[in-house]
Amino acid sequence: MNTEEITPPEEMELIESIDEDKDLGILANLERLAQDMRAAAKTLSPDEARYVVDAYYQMQETRKASANQARGMSKLETKEPHLVISWLTTNAMVLERNIKTMLDAYTESIPIGRWAKSIVGIGPVIAAGLAAHIDIAKAQTAGSVWRFAGQDPSVRWEKGKKRPWNASLKTLCWKIGESFVKVSNKDGDFYGKLWRERKLIEEAHNEAGDFAEQAKEKLERFKIGKSTVAYKAYIAGKLPPGHIHARAKRWAVKLFLSHWHYVAYEIYHGKPPADPYAVSQLGHVHIIGPPNWPMK
Repeated sequence: MNTEEITPPEEMELIESIDEDKDLGILANLERLAQDMRAAAKTLSPDEARYVVDAYYQMQETRKASANQARGMSKLETKEPHLVISWLTTNAMVLERNIKTMLDAYTESIPIGRWAKSIVGIGPVIAAGLAAHIDIAKAQTAGSVWRFAGQDPSVRWEKGKKRPWNASLKTLCWKIGESFVKVSNKDGDFYGKLWRERKLIEEAHNEAGDFAEQAKEKLERFKIGKSTVAYKAYIAGKLPPGHIHARAKRWAVKLFLSHWHYVAYEIYHGKPPADPYAVSQLGHVHIIGPPNWPMK
């Protein structure tokens, strides 16, 4: 039996008509479709937006895998990746870009999305993920957002119990921290520069031995190879460079989340949130306000 795939007559007619169409006509149809999708994206619910954000990152991983496969094949004798691999890479890239365009339209339709995108290092995908995952009607304080996002180090996932944070949002926060590091030298950057300043402060505390208890706890709770850089730091009562780097990143991300909460709360309730405990009860007055707010 011949198992060769046969193109149905109606599909063959469509292919032939496409071949005969002028390029401008095809581009015009694609542009109209893109406009329709951008308009539809503005009506996404939070649940739907979360799905689209997850789809974007899945597509991004697919594109990276295809690109790596293509690069690997280019090193072989053929010096050229298989046509199918190239096709997968190209289409994954196109779909990834189209999803990002839709999320840009979605975040442009909501005030908190527009504010988030005004921050250097925050694009439409991250802005959409934050708006979709965090319900500002339930988040009365920035601390509640930190805990929900897995940014409170005092909260631990005990064995046999439900995860106390949102895994997708925690991953998103990791991406935010990485983005702030990457843009720390760019003009207009806000949080990246603060990350650099905070890292210097963390390094000074570390050298002074202020994290000795944390280093001791790490050695007690985890099995760390004695030949590693981390072990040598912990045994000396200090945190390794990677740990200091991560602490500074988490500080910058938590500051951004505080600002996100402030802006979102004021948009939703029509008034700023209550002062944090450190200000209202402890009298701390050094407050870093959210940049680009109020927006013009």
